[in-house]
Amino acid sequence: MWLFNSSVGRKVVMSVTGVALILFLTFHCCMNIVALFSGEAYNTICELLGANWYAVVATLGLAALAVIHIVYAFILTAQNRKARGDNRYEVATTVNAGKVEWASKNMLVLGIIICLGLLLHLFNFWYNMMFAELFPSIHYDGAPADGFGKIITVFSCPVYVVLYIVWLVAIWFHLSHGFWSAMQTFGWSGKVWLKRWMCIGNIYVTLLFLGFLVVVLAFAFGFAPSLCDGGAADCCGKVADCCKEAAATCGK
Repeated sequence: MWLFNSSVGRKVVMSVTGVALILFLTFHCCMNIVALFSGEAYNTICELLGANWYAVVATLGLAALAVIHIVYAFILTAQNRKARGDNRYEVATTVNAGKVEWASKNMLVLGIIICLGLLLHLFNFWYNMMFAELFPSIHYDGAPADGFGKIITVFSCPVYVVLYIVWLVAIWFHLSHGFWSAMQTFGWSGKVWLKRWMCIGNIYVTLLFLGFLVVVLAFAFGFAPSLCDGGAADCCGKVADCCKEAAATCGK
């Protein structure tokens, strides 16, 4: 089948899975922004997306998309290295003839950083939430749906804050190239539209990046409005308890 056996087919699979993952990131970003303004609303979403059958099916679907995208990325990178030698993944466009983006030349490195960041994110949240709810005997967590509390705990640790920022920067570079590259693969580009897709992609990806970054920094420095949902006294107590827990975890 040409989707799996040809270079063009593999690029189409990469593009389709990549766009699907970008859409998921958009939903995830919107969900995270809710946490900025209401911990109760965020936890309601976490309960809705807990260990329900539809959430589990969606999680498996996302995992499949991510695995396919990663596997095909390694296959295409190996093919490009073999075919182009030192040029590797470099792609010069009609818009920037003879010039190759830094992200284009380093997609594999960016992809590895993103994968490592994804594993860290899964450990901090998915493992302590959905996994804990599905297998309470293996991983007991008294409040697996308390995503708001976990956000406070994770981003109270400076090490995690730095790692997440590095991860988000890598995602920005990866998507800034991947967005317009997918449009080019679909054939939705020309001398005019390729330039437009680059502009649209940069704006879209930057907004996503800023959305995630604001959440990380807001909870890291304690200026998220949702931290004071229950009044100043409750807010201070909640943050103090979570900071103590984070400090103990981070120090291990």
